[in-house]
Amino acid sequence: MRKKHVPMRTCVGCRTAAPKRELIRVVRSPEGEVTLDLVGKSPGRGVYIHPQERCLENAVKGRQIQRALETSIPEQLLENLKRVLHEQQE
Repeated sequence: MRKKHVPMRTCVGCRTAAPKRELIRVVRSPEGEVTLDLVGKSPGRGVYIHPQERCLENAVKGRQIQRALETSIPEQLLENLKRVLHEQQE
């Protein structure tokens, strides 16, 4: 029996590869709107981040999310991302 392919993505916070389903996607839509993509199927340019505060802090401090999405990140989105991280950790 063949092994099923597991797509791997790199976390922008810690730069390690992990299965796509273990990461949270932040996406910039074709219209330029930046949102969280909890389903992982929204169209647009996306970056992935582990659901850990350490990874989020590294990504924000190093401006990795902004650089990867080629746009500025609204404060409201960062607050939503922190809230989602706390919900997933519980």
